[in-house]
Amino acid sequence: MGVVDYFLSLGSSVFVPIVLIVISLVFGQGILKSIRSGIMVGIGFIGLGLAISLISDSLEPAVGQIVERFSFNLTVIDIGSGAAAGVAFSTLVGALIIPSVFILNLLLLVVGFTKTMNIDIFNYSHYAFTGAVVHLVTGSVVLGIGASLIQATWSLLSADYSARKVQRMLGVEGISIPQGYAASTVPLFSLLDKVYNRIPFLRNSKLDISYLQGKIGMFGDPVIIGTVLGIILALLADYNFVEGANLLMSVVAIMVLFPRMVKIIVEGLLPISESAKAFFNKHFNGKEVFIGLDSAITLGLPTTQIIGTMLIPITLILAVILPGNSVLPLGDLAFVAFFTCMATIIHNGNILKTIISGVINMVIVLYIATWFAPYFSKLAANSGVTAIKGQSTALWNGNMFDYVIAQIGNFGWIGLIVLIILTIPVGLYVKKVGNRPEPVE
Repeated sequence: MGVVDYFLSLGSSVFVPIVLIVISLVFGQGILKSIRSGIMVGIGFIGLGLAISLISDSLEPAVGQIVERFSFNLTVIDIGSGAAAGVAFSTLVGALIIPSVFILNLLLLVVGFTKTMNIDIFNYSHYAFTGAVVHLVTGSVVLGIGASLIQATWSLLSADYSARKVQRMLGVEGISIPQGYAASTVPLFSLLDKVYNRIPFLRNSKLDISYLQGKIGMFGDPVIIGTVLGIILALLADYNFVEGANLLMSVVAIMVLFPRMVKIIVEGLLPISESAKAFFNKHFNGKEVFIGLDSAITLGLPTTQIIGTMLIPITLILAVILPGNSVLPLGDLAFVAFFTCMATIIHNGNILKTIISGVINMVIVLYIATWFAPYFSKLAANSGVTAIKGQSTALWNGNMFDYVIAQIGNFGWIGLIVLIILTIPVGLYVKKVGNRPEPVE
């Protein structure tokens, strides 16, 4: 746990630049250029952190006010991703997960089963949670670690599968998104995208930010849209003018700041990407390796921010009307943009497709988070991380990979064998389709 705590205490703004500087030096970029690239990415992550703190400082109180005002009668409290990750890392599986996943990742790179090197260790917590649930049910640490490693592998394969779209949408080569939650949504959003392409109305939809601005001018600008969304949230929270004006400015600031910060990250990543391509062309006959990053770098896309903000009240309505849901969205509700960020990528920024996929995904999130509540509550009680009376969970737990792997992994060794057997053909399929060029739409 001491080693885990040390790595986590570095923070992404320190750890990621260190790793990138080392990678850049390996790729022969030169020490000064390597330092500049790594530090520029670190500055970008600091900026993202400041923008995310805006979400926490401004949107979370508004969410709490909306929940209190409408007196939602739901019994399982969403304590948020920060506390949930703390619970996951405080388990025995969590203590072992960082070195285990890192070694597995290196082995899979060597044998060519993945192209992604996942340096986003702060989100290994998803793998730790799945393994901790399997450990809790089966009593076997080995099975728990096995389940965690399966999920880490699925995340790498998902990152490989979506890498071309990520690179095109963000405008930088050589990266992918293996982040524990975002990666788990790629299969769903990819399936939905294929369904949409069979529906003429959706297949022919051109409703992205550029189209919107072309049709309605300034009313399609993210700043104006952010203003409207801020007013709606302020009205729902029953804020006075001062509170509402501050919330409005915060919502607009989030939409403006995220793209700016992502541009700084991209500025640091571009030289590393170019050096990596030259290095692998020279020494490995053009073999590709992607740098796996946090999904936060996708939040600069306007569609993600717009749909993410719209989904805040929509998710609250879903929580109330869905039969069988027990989760009161609270801690993670202000961060719904993270839950739908890959929909923007998969749907090429299409607003209509992204909002439909976002709603479908949040329905799934609520039900999975409800299912995990008894397991999470027990893990939280054992760890002493939370002091919530009754059952607790997090929307963060509503991870489809978590759910599928935990369900199968709970059958013990038979379940683990089934998961391994399922993983091999998926890996071969991803390797086949991953070499196809991404069409420009």
